[in-house]
Amino acid sequence: MNEWVGIAASSGYALGTAYVLPSALYDTSRRGLEAHEILAEVGRFEAKVEQSIKDIELLKSDAVADNKVEQAAIFATHLSLLRDPEFVGEVTQRIQDEASNAEAMLHEVTEELITLFEAMDNEVLKERCSDLRDVSARIGSYLSGEEEKLQTEFPEPVIMIGIDLAPSLTAKLDVSQVTGFAVDVGGKTSHSAIIARSLGIPAVVGLKDISSSIQTGDFIIIDGYRGTVMVNPSSEVIVAYQKLKLDEDARLARYEMYRELPTVTADGISVQLAINIANPKDAMAVKKVGAEGVGLYRTEFLFMDRKEMPSEEEQYYAYKAAVTAIGEHGPVIIRTLDVGGDKEIPYLQQSKESNPFLGYRAIRLCLGSGNADMFKMQLRAILRASVHGNVKIMYPMIATLQELRAANHLLKEAKVELDAMGVSYDDTIEVGIMIEVPAAALIADQLSKEVDFFSIGTNDLVQYTMAADRMNEQVAYLTQPLHPAVLRLIDQVIRAAHTQNKWVGMCGEMAGHPVAIPILIGMGLDEFSMSPAALLPARELISKLNCSEMVELVRDVLQMESADEIETYVKSNVLEFD
Repeated sequence: MNEWVGIAASSGYALGTAYVLPSALYDTSRRGLEAHEILAEVGRFEAKVEQSIKDIELLKSDAVADNKVEQAAIFATHLSLLRDPEFVGEVTQRIQDEASNAEAMLHEVTEELITLFEAMDNEVLKERCSDLRDVSARIGSYLSGEEEKLQTEFPEPVIMIGIDLAPSLTAKLDVSQVTGFAVDVGGKTSHSAIIARSLGIPAVVGLKDISSSIQTGDFIIIDGYRGTVMVNPSSEVIVAYQKLKLDEDARLARYEMYRELPTVTADGISVQLAINIANPKDAMAVKKVGAEGVGLYRTEFLFMDRKEMPSEEEQYYAYKAAVTAIGEHGPVIIRTLDVGGDKEIPYLQQSKESNPFLGYRAIRLCLGSGNADMFKMQLRAILRASVHGNVKIMYPMIATLQELRAANHLLKEAKVELDAMGVSYDDTIEVGIMIEVPAAALIADQLSKEVDFFSIGTNDLVQYTMAADRMNEQVAYLTQPLHPAVLRLIDQVIRAAHTQNKWVGMCGEMAGHPVAIPILIGMGLDEFSMSPAALLPARELISKLNCSEMVELVRDVLQMESADEIETYVKSNVLEFD
């Protein structure tokens, strides 16, 4: 047996036959063109680009409809590349200048851009290499007629092995036929990892050269908890993992018992479990998984992948649809526009930044010069939707009191404008902020006096606290939600809010982390918002926790020195893992 060790990207166990993806999907060799052939070749290339755009638009729509928010964001990036003149336009120019076939010119431009991006000290651009390879492969496979030759259906379930997994490929796979992923490249935040988690499929990434070292037909076991891949294991190992898989399946079935139950600790303390959504269709998952509301409605997807800003009416109907779909099943917290960083909107004419995650994004963009009307349009749409249910407004990435006050000033203006038009809204609507910036956590005592609630966005809070780009594989080890510094900030935020009798939620991935939940219960977190898949396991875990005991747990962990020490302590004292 050969055992490979990589990065655990998506939990679970998978046993089955390997299917090794081909390393290239189209012929990239040069073929010279006669002068009279050049115009037709340009038209052939542009037609395949348009075909690719239509396909990706459909994939993105399907991802959004299925609540695969991260996957939808990947496809939005692919669409921006397909419409980028520096990429598509350069290929067209090369076909004309060099009188050569589209496949070869596409490959050359792609490789040049990848080399350029990889040489830059910018992790966002480096992450674009994966997108660029996928987009280029899609166009090239259409050009060469190879697209339909890639096998996506199998007589029995397989485990996919490859250099990387293209989002456009995985989106059309039958999940019932693909039981696991193992790829050469990537980290916990790479596209392969994101897609695997969204599909609920065990995955290990960062395996270096596994794709060239095993063959289709080899028997594979993936351990998505330990980050290992076993090739042609012994019968004893197979039997042991078959038992682990059966135990895991039984655990998933047990979660269903908690679908209709309230979220209450063993000693009777109630908390709220909500889900994160990106569009009105996602709101249906509230009833489906037994959630108690929406803790985060990401409105940016309404603004992305289009040529112009959505109108106030379009926004209003989108928010209204989500609110009415949920009805009495809980509140809907609508986050105002949060773009920038890795989410670009071309029509906003955002300038290129050397460090976009620390730049002109989220509330900074909305409060920026010339953007007040855009921001007020969204605020009016949210206010109008508030008459249809329990709506709350949340501002992202607040760092100062002045930003909060400026946003509230525009909210007041939006209310005045609606009053002048005789339009109804909930004048008592709650307004809160996301705590994502350490500065906000440190002045939570001041901010809590001027808001109705906090929601802690741990994905960015961890990134900024640890000064570690969560897209950078080289510093992935610093993505530590359980680091003492992060936990102390969270504890400080909750205490500050409760002093002012304000409630606190959490909408980052940490909210659904089983090791973090006991700590957060002990700290007194009021609301947990997570992906729908994480909700029932979280409800079962909370039902077994004694809140008073978790308070004692928090006192202990806040004195510890590392995330590893804290994780080990919680697992050994609170959790029972198979």
